[in-house]
Amino acid sequence: MGDCKSCAGGCGGCKKELVLSQGEIDLLRALGQYSFLPVARKADDMTPVYLEDDAYSQAEYSLIIQLLEQKHLVNLDYTPLSGAKMGQYKDFPVHGSMALTERGQQVLELLELQGAEE
Repeated sequence: MGDCKSCAGGCGGCKKELVLSQGEIDLLRALGQYSFLPVARKADDMTPVYLEDDAYSQAEYSLIIQLLEQKHLVNLDYTPLSGAKMGQYKDFPVHGSMALTERGQQVLELLELQGAEE
């Protein structure tokens, strides 16, 4: 991601370059298909939990979500969505959703138009 020192823990893509893992790309594409995806967490732990897909482990999805949030590509909101079925998240008392940010939508559109370089 270059050597930008102004990121302070969250990378906004200095040098107009953004490095994404395949997991990050996969989740961005999933978010592009839906307005929101469910996310949950424990009351005493800010680690996001995503259980809708088993392509990656729960720990991997947690890391992917945190990286996408640090890159300002997704927004996490722990306000419960009315009518959302959160049955598989019953072990996690804090329910919410994640969605693409405007920047996330732009990155997704660029991925769809230009693809990704390895």
